[in-house]
Amino acid sequence: MRKIQTLYQFECKVFQQINSHFDKRIMNLYFRTITHIGGVLFISVTTLLLIIFATNQTRLTAISSAAALALSHIPVQLVKKFFPRKRPYLQIETTKILPNPLKDHSFPSGHTTAVFSVIVPFLVQLPSLIAILLPLGLSVGVSRIYLGLHYPSDVIAGGFLGAFFGSLCYYFIV
Repeated sequence: MRKIQTLYQFECKVFQQINSHFDKRIMNLYFRTITHIGGVLFISVTTLLLIIFATNQTRLTAISSAAALALSHIPVQLVKKFFPRKRPYLQIETTKILPNPLKDHSFPSGHTTAVFSVIVPFLVQLPSLIAILLPLGLSVGVSRIYLGLHYPSDVIAGGFLGAFFGSLCYYFIV
């Protein structure tokens, strides 16, 4: 139990360090914008457009991304329901947040799960995209911490969950 408390305290320090930059104008603009890439509307529309307009191998990869996106959110919702974790802004008084923050549970990060479930199939198909897609996925994850909505472990779990389903769907579909 003591080790868990020590890990939680460390995680809170990391969270606070990232969230403490909330008032920096350029960072705020960047993270408030990039976070939407992991949102349901943007990621679903982008994946659908890739399925419609891409050809051959890229279309199959987009289909595997769409499948991973859909399948990965089943465990996200189950974990949020059965292992409720309050969002950090509800636990840490000094957290800086935007108006009207999310009120559901924080573990795991759905935005991070979504972005990694979609980008991993493309990283497997075209490893040369790593320089673009990996920083994009990591930025979405960090944005969730920066905006006061997730602990680092929420984001890490979401990244692993998305990457797992992205890899699995790519393997079975492509």
